[in-house]
Amino acid sequence: MPNTRLKSARVAAGYHSQQALADALRVGVRQVRRWESDQPPMPGPEVAQSLARLLGQDLAALGFRVDGAFPARRPVLAAVGLAAVPTQAVGVQPPTAADDFEAVTRSHRHLYWSVAPATLHPAVIAHATLGCALLPEAAGQTRQRIAAALAETYLLGGRIEFFDMRDADRAQQTLLRALQAAGEADDPLLGAGILAHMAFIPAWAGDREAAVERIVAARTYVRRGPASAELLAWLDAVEAECETRCGHPRTALHLIGHAEDVLANGSDHDSPAWLDWFSAVRLAAFKGNTQLKAGHLPQARATLLGVLDALGPAEEKQQAVVLGDLAAVEAAAGDSDAACLYALRALDQLERTWYAMGMDRVREVRRALAPHQHERCVRELDDRLYGWATTVSALAR
Repeated sequence: MPNTRLKSARVAAGYHSQQALADALRVGVRQVRRWESDQPPMPGPEVAQSLARLLGQDLAALGFRVDGAFPARRPVLAAVGLAAVPTQAVGVQPPTAADDFEAVTRSHRHLYWSVAPATLHPAVIAHATLGCALLPEAAGQTRQRIAAALAETYLLGGRIEFFDMRDADRAQQTLLRALQAAGEADDPLLGAGILAHMAFIPAWAGDREAAVERIVAARTYVRRGPASAELLAWLDAVEAECETRCGHPRTALHLIGHAEDVLANGSDHDSPAWLDWFSAVRLAAFKGNTQLKAGHLPQARATLLGVLDALGPAEEKQQAVVLGDLAAVEAAAGDSDAACLYALRALDQLERTWYAMGMDRVREVRRALAPHQHERCVRELDDRLYGWATTVSALAR
């Protein structure tokens, strides 16, 4: 009978045709066909090692007649913190394991924009735990695809923890796991995206040196893959945000100008599916905030109003941030009435879709309005800002 063991292992590893495995091993397809026959010949030593590595099983398990078991390659994931679940709990995976795991990762990516963070986060972390269990039992292309989806899942978890939950320490650990999984997938572009997110954490704390170090690492990784114009421009925007947070808005404006040029010139490469948080409009939002911090109030006002008009109805989290920035512009310009109106609109938006970054913007505006705290508009803002839920939330942080 045919060597069904090898065929099953090949399909489970993501090589759905004999030609695909032949290409991965750099051998002829006739050779693979002979291995899957009823009397498979032994591969040569080098090819045998590659075959066992790709399929994650020894030669005996692959249906070859050998005197001793051939050692298969099994990376020790526990050393890097990815083996969170005993592998024996998983059992044999179906050939569709990578497709199924990626489908949930993709769904979580879409749900981020509409589901409350406190509801989505446990599901994302549970999915990552499943990925940690699946990964040691996978091989070949299946293993690579699961690792990439696991990296994206951890990236989403880290984004929620930092931007929505404001838990920087937890986000740091989650993003580190994302980076480790991206390494397992050998996906340099995903690695660059994760490293850039890791740069936000020290930048928010004013540690420019640590933020720049992570940006340099992200730019190094992005050179290893076919990066799209959007990804390159986003790295400029991230660095600009870090420079702004660390008190260098002029440097940030130069970076944003470069990002605008990159987007205008375009590229021949498509953006990865996970880069769904960036666009020309999002870059303009970065620009408006930087202009605000640089004291260029008329320019910031014009930029942010343009962003507000251009944002789609699904971009509710970004709308709250932009409204908060517009409130800050008016507060800096001395128009407390206009500042409060924008801040109240931001609070209306936050009631529909919570976003910690948006609330941070509103609280910054309220601090800027301290000289006007006896005015009626500011008192009305306080009535909304210091309801029971928001007061408890603020004091608990």
